[in-house]
Amino acid sequence: MTGHDTDDGADGPPRKTVSVPDTIELPRLLDFYDLQDADHTRIHEFYDRLREGDLSTTQCGDCGALHFPPRVVCPECTSDDLAYVSLPHEGELFAFGAVRGSGPLGMDTPFVTGVVDLDGVDVQLSARIDGADYDDLAIGDPVALRIVDVDGPADHDRVFYQFAPRGDTA
Repeated sequence: MTGHDTDDGADGPPRKTVSVPDTIELPRLLDFYDLQDADHTRIHEFYDRLREGDLSTTQCGDCGALHFPPRVVCPECTSDDLAYVSLPHEGELFAFGAVRGSGPLGMDTPFVTGVVDLDGVDVQLSARIDGADYDDLAIGDPVALRIVDVDGPADHDRVFYQFAPRGDTA
């Protein structure tokens, strides 16, 4: 913002005029998406694999526990012997709700979020459910992975995941 003082000669306190810029650079703090390279996160392999089309997580080599989101230490046995494993790209809605108020910057409301129970593994994850209105969904509806390229203020390519009703993953 820029401003300047004015004195129009009228009685009363001095006035100041401010100019608001047409655009404002988004502060990094308000960016909803993680920085995804090795310099910023120890789970960068998750994002690298997602960028290549593979939804994955970590599995403990000591106790066999599978966790989502990926971890750097197993919360079951505290081992750091973790390996990335692929996850199914399909599942069904376990729960869902609508965000109708304000959401994070860049996310127009309303939108649906849900808990997806992935097929064939004991993993549930939360995700945005794209391509459907709240009233069109039901518990148990089949959904499929949709990878989203993030266009925003970072010096590397970023991705995230959503799910959409099966048959609507374009």
